[in-house]
Amino acid sequence: MNKIKYLLIFIGLTGMTLPASAQSPYPTRAVRLIVPSSPGGGTDISARILAPQLTQFLGQQVVVENRPGAGTMIGGEAVARAAPDGYTLLMGISTLAINPAMYKKVPYDALKDLAPISQAVALSNVLVIHPSLPSRNLKEFVAFARARPGQINFASAGVGTSPHLSMELFLVLANLKMLHVPYKGSGPGVTDLIAGHVPVMMPNMLSAQPHIKSGRIRALGVTGTKRAPGADDIPTIAEAGLPGYEAVQWYGVLAPAATPRDIITKLHAGVVRALQNPDVRQRLLNDGAEPVGSSPEEFAAYLRSETTKWARVIKAAGIQPE
Repeated sequence: MNKIKYLLIFIGLTGMTLPASAQSPYPTRAVRLIVPSSPGGGTDISARILAPQLTQFLGQQVVVENRPGAGTMIGGEAVARAAPDGYTLLMGISTLAINPAMYKKVPYDALKDLAPISQAVALSNVLVIHPSLPSRNLKEFVAFARARPGQINFASAGVGTSPHLSMELFLVLANLKMLHVPYKGSGPGVTDLIAGHVPVMMPNMLSAQPHIKSGRIRALGVTGTKRAPGADDIPTIAEAGLPGYEAVQWYGVLAPAATPRDIITKLHAGVVRALQNPDVRQRLLNDGAEPVGSSPEEFAAYLRSETTKWARVIKAAGIQPE
């Protein structure tokens, strides 16, 4: 009897020490969605559009937390080093594919240390200028800038970000020289552009579209191969006078590597459902962004292909790793 008694006690104690994930379904508390840039940019906007929908789907609060700096690597590292339990997620951005070729030392390997869940959004950047500049279209701006080599500043969301490299590619193809002014995210850069502190920028459509519509900044061309949703009046840079130009940006949700498959599956279902919501879709389309909702496998393959592509672009542009 004593042996049976002790065995039952042992089984009971063993059951008490099982991890929380085995005792109750995920999630049981709030989930952090890390945005690796400042508030107001396209990454932040996308995260804040998705967060309420994910909160509803998961039954727990999804809290957006901005962790800007170091070319988005501070936020990326915070997630790559977090516990793989589904409670710390990343609103990833194109810099995940860009940074390996831009920096000599990246504190994590996006292809190994992060688990893709779903690409959420694809969108163009847009070449915008302050209305005080006399240029009314792309050809006029190219002529204006060419007559002032090295005298015009352009803002970006930070060194190595999509707005930065999209502009560098534009400068190479248009044979222009301008000065780069990096910010900690598109939001602060767009704010200074509107204020007239910097005259040129190539932010994403989500950041720029409201201000383009209000007339506070002037759009000259989008960076994709086709005109952006909700902005049919803005030509592509290629059709406006620079054939062959193309650069697109994307955002997607990722978790730390080794996050259990059942948690990845649940989060993927939540992201896809959020992007299928008619109000969410319409809001993104109105601001020039295209909802995606890819599978984890598709997103992983896309991340690998983007990493290879941007390494070629950076090498061709002669940009040296920092």
